[in-house]
Amino acid sequence: MPTKTAKKTSRRKSASVAALQRVVIEDVKPQIDGGAFPVKRVPGEYVTVTATVYADAHDDVEAVVLVRRRSETQWREIPMRKGINDLWTADFFIEYQEDYVYTVAGWIDEFSTWRRKLVKLWDAGQDVRLEMKVAAQLLDTAAVNVNGSLQDGRWLKKWARDFTREGEVFASAYIGMSRPLFDLMKRFGERKSYRRFERELTVRVDRQRALYSTWYELFPRSWSLTPGKHGTFKDCERLLPELARMGFDVLYFPPIHPIGSAHRKGRNNSLTAGVTDPGSPWAVGNTDGGHKAIHAQLGTLKDFKNFMAAASKHGIEIALDIAFQCSPDHPYVKQHPQWFKWRPDKTIQYAENPPKKYEDIYPINFDNDDYQNLKEELKDVFVYWLKQGVRIFRVDNPHTKPFPFWDEVIGTVREDYPDVIFLAEAFTRPHVMQRLAKGGFHQSYTYFTWRNSRYEFREYMHELTRTEMREYFRPNFWPNTPDILPPHLQHGGRPAFMQRLVLAATLSSNYGIYGPAFELCLWEPFPGKEEYVHSEKYELKDWDWDAPWNLKDFITRINRIRRDNPALQTTWNYGPCESSNENLYCYHKATADRCNILLIVVNMDPYQTHSGQV
Repeated sequence: MPTKTAKKTSRRKSASVAALQRVVIEDVKPQIDGGAFPVKRVPGEYVTVTATVYADAHDDVEAVVLVRRRSETQWREIPMRKGINDLWTADFFIEYQEDYVYTVAGWIDEFSTWRRKLVKLWDAGQDVRLEMKVAAQLLDTAAVNVNGSLQDGRWLKKWARDFTREGEVFASAYIGMSRPLFDLMKRFGERKSYRRFERELTVRVDRQRALYSTWYELFPRSWSLTPGKHGTFKDCERLLPELARMGFDVLYFPPIHPIGSAHRKGRNNSLTAGVTDPGSPWAVGNTDGGHKAIHAQLGTLKDFKNFMAAASKHGIEIALDIAFQCSPDHPYVKQHPQWFKWRPDKTIQYAENPPKKYEDIYPINFDNDDYQNLKEELKDVFVYWLKQGVRIFRVDNPHTKPFPFWDEVIGTVREDYPDVIFLAEAFTRPHVMQRLAKGGFHQSYTYFTWRNSRYEFREYMHELTRTEMREYFRPNFWPNTPDILPPHLQHGGRPAFMQRLVLAATLSSNYGIYGPAFELCLWEPFPGKEEYVHSEKYELKDWDWDAPWNLKDFITRINRIRRDNPALQTTWNYGPCESSNENLYCYHKATADRCNILLIVVNMDPYQTHSGQV
């Protein structure tokens, strides 16, 4: 266990501070982009630090990890273990939800070097009297470093005297090779050529839900008791007991803000909306307000806060979707026209993803002369909802906003609200997704939806859990979303839905589903696309949640297994297993103490049964 303080360390290194620096410290890990970004943990996890530490010649080297909580001023020392080729390793435990700071230090261990030489001389039957006098000098120096332990100092001084007595060679050599003296010298011996790694690295510690969460997404407007009527927050309160029974702890709403009327989309994303078409919730804003307002048909702010309180009684948190984009009716358009991109014909550029066009949405242009005011206003959107009690945000398309914006906004918000969680909805290029995670997003959407074979999953899980991504990228697996109905769910039937649920829920400790489309096994796509036909994004639904083919009980059972087995509450303990059948994907999960071990076997072929050896 660590025993030394920063004050002691400073005094002990000062004796040789002017000496030539012989110790080299290289390749310290984990270290994200040279320390530019923190690694991520939650309380109860460990950080494994490795470093290459060595010196010239044959002197023994010692290395430690220095660690402290951000609020502390004194360092604790964790001794490192030497491995092959000068690679040193140590682990430290994250006990508190507070950021930690760590670095590595190393020095020449003269006593260990002397002790190794003594053993060789003694085994060879050579005279060691002079060596004992050398050791006496080392012990005298160590005795000066003893602080607060008079008994240890007395022993060191006594042994130093004994080592110089001519008639005590045998006994002195025995003591010199003993473990008690070795341990004392580890604590108090001079640290020659002491060197500390030039960077202090950070561990960002988040609350437990950043690592383990079970999400359910629904459109509250589709849950009225009267078919065809717009649902409210009050209508949704009746769903909470069932969602809790099914094992969900995060209920995620699409944007709950006023919806624009200009260029409103109709059913199936048609350009013409009917009188009763509700529009897309992602077309944010109208004359009633923007990102800090609530769509009037959902209820009032008081209704929303009452709903959050009711959900909390069932162990469920509410996550809000924040989409930094505007309908043409959003107040920002008139109040801050400089925040949008204007075309030569004096119209604002609407959102496009060619050949797709979103005439009902104006993207925000961050590259403008009023960026500071824009940044503060958008940050205040998060702060507003945080003040209402929201602590989880799913951010829509964060990859279309500048990285420095997210770095600063998330960093600033987290200082005042350390329990906040941001989920990045970014289906884009790997480097972009990774940079968002480095910059502050607690969880990230992934390529899970587009991985199908055993080989693809093994490769992807290796990337997520066995590369540097493990240090900063927390995956959140979603089998479906309102935008995505992948081919295997279009064609694989009920078994495909069951397969994907098990994969998502057991591979990743964070996962979610868009319901009730998922548990009702809705499979019909818009022709030629990976999207739902009659998408709920553009119309109200009248769901029969208890339809006879539903998967609610199956989902409940899987989530109960997750809750009852700590091995499924982390992603990082994934281990692939071999099987004789390519269609059988086998892997295990286990807690660090091996008290909870699970073997999971998934049939990757939803059309027929398979068998094989594992």
